Amino acid sequence: MCGIAGIAVFGGTPPPSYQLLKNMCNTIVHRGPDEEGMDIQDGVAMGMRRLSIIDLSGGSQPIFNEDLTIRVVFNGEIYNFKELRKELESSGHQFRTNTDTETIVHAYEEYGKNFPKYFNGMFAFSLHDIKKRKLFLVRDHIGIKPLFYSFHRNHIIWGSEIKTLLASNLIEHELNIDALGQFLAWEYIPGEATLFKSIQKLEPAKMIEIDLDRPVCKPEPFWDVPHLEENVGKKIEDWEEEVDQKIRECVRRQLVSDVPLGAFLSGGVDSSLVVSAMDNARTFSIGFDDPTYNELKWARKVASHLNVQHIDDIIKPDIENLFERLMVFMDDPIGDFSIFPTYLVSYHARKHVTVALSGDGGDELFGGYETYVADQKSYQYALIPSLLRNSFIEPFVKSLKPRPAKKGFINKAIRFVEGLGQSEDLSHARWRIFTGNRFRETVFTPEALNEITTHETSHIRKLFKEAGNRQALNKSLYVDLKSYLCDNCLVKVDRMSMAVSLESRVPLLDKELVELAFRIPWKYKVTNGKTKVLLKKIAAKHIPHECVYRPKEGFSIPIKNWLKTQLRPLLEELLNYKNIEQEGLFQPASIEKLKQEHLKGLANHSHILWSLMVFQDWRKRWLER
Repeated sequence: MCGIAGIAVFGGTPPPSYQLLKNMCNTIVHRGPDEEGMDIQDGVAMGMRRLSIIDLSGGSQPIFNEDLTIRVVFNGEIYNFKELRKELESSGHQFRTNTDTETIVHAYEEYGKNFPKYFNGMFAFSLHDIKKRKLFLVRDHIGIKPLFYSFHRNHIIWGSEIKTLLASNLIEHELNIDALGQFLAWEYIPGEATLFKSIQKLEPAKMIEIDLDRPVCKPEPFWDVPHLEENVGKKIEDWEEEVDQKIRECVRRQLVSDVPLGAFLSGGVDSSLVVSAMDNARTFSIGFDDPTYNELKWARKVASHLNVQHIDDIIKPDIENLFERLMVFMDDPIGDFSIFPTYLVSYHARKHVTVALSGDGGDELFGGYETYVADQKSYQYALIPSLLRNSFIEPFVKSLKPRPAKKGFINKAIRFVEGLGQSEDLSHARWRIFTGNRFRETVFTPEALNEITTHETSHIRKLFKEAGNRQALNKSLYVDLKSYLCDNCLVKVDRMSMAVSLESRVPLLDKELVELAFRIPWKYKVTNGKTKVLLKKIAAKHIPHECVYRPKEGFSIPIKNWLKTQLRPLLEELLNYKNIEQEGLFQPASIEKLKQEHLKGLANHSHILWSLMVFQDWRKRWLER
């Protein structure tokens, strides 16, 4: 696991210096505290910081081919590297190391520009073909590892984090207000955009090929979730056996490591299934003193049942200081409050291991979110006479005050009615979005609003179209895999684990398991108000029944309550009326109204207030510094 950085110059521009490349690499020391590697040739500077996981003594980067004409810097793991190596050696390729990185250069030699299709893993890398004067930037199939870039007529700059690109001093610090509109709507920025106008994300399963003599930057896909017919004739018992076997195969594949390895364990279905497929696992959990946000008893039950070495702790975080620490890693911000528990459990695990497996991806593959249930319930709700719905039920629900507990019937009812206010063609995503056009018009100033040209739902509609004629639920899963998962969940896990130099692996997002999951009929995923039907049947074979069939809680913190207590000084500081007014992006009276309604308990505005706070800190830290 590493962090990578690089600059390639065109058209006679002077080559970058080693000092400049070193400055870029220094921004990601947390991603790779063990070693630095840099090389500049033919106007292409490639650097990396290494967290040593495989071939500790022989995996220094850049890695070259036999005649030193192809080189690569790489962040991630290629899990099928041993099988690939055998094939490549049988074709005459000679290896100097035992690392997975070296398979990349030889696969490029053997297979040409189609080489990313042969990898099973998580990766972001840059490869330079010195002879052909070609540069390739590649990101893995699902988007587990990040890669940012900025293309200019004189150069292209890339790196694992935005701060890496900013360290080049070649980036204009200009706010992308259009992307800000997306951020406040979804708590993340979908697709290729970032909050910097001149910086883009390379999207999952895409590759950029640059001809250094005629440079054009056009990301091209090399993979998509196969659109195969659902196998409706297959019984659930047969799926059970096949999926169980595939999960265990994927977990075993990702246990390769020359350093201590463990797993996160929440006691939920996904993480418990991963741990059940490991041998002699070391597992890690955290909880909070608020009982509605503490799941430690479930993690302990699973750990005891599986007889693994389990370490947990109840956390009472210094939340204000923790905010300051974590915002350093939010140069590409997300508004997901679960960055806090994700960081804390990563910090907890890093005291004992260098690699941790997580259960991320199970919800998006097998139907674990309540939004899918809400979408199905909405059709039943529509059968109630409109007079009753519009005149009695919805006004009554809207009059209710949110409860301090994490969920509960009242909080669910409020959120359900809020989602119904969004367009029906958004399907499950109606319950993902936090703001709409009406919000934009009341919160943004007219000047800022003029720069917001992208409709907040455009990426959702685009992804539903790309999903093709799959069944409705599998379309929703496709959309979440391509947006919420890669642009929010995986960003959170990567950023917070790498903040403490911990490699996080996600075996449920193995390419083979992803392809298998999309062939499973929807009725074995979400039906009759029940989520993850098939996966829970599989889990019940390995862990206690009561752990499998308990209500889903999610990995979160009591942020809506903390905004009224521990985090209130920070709320008042970052969303100060006078500062908001001077900055000219938002209407201060509208922000103040949101604050007061939340503080008085009249509404739960925690999501939008938190996203505004994160943005205000980002603006000071990264835009104006």
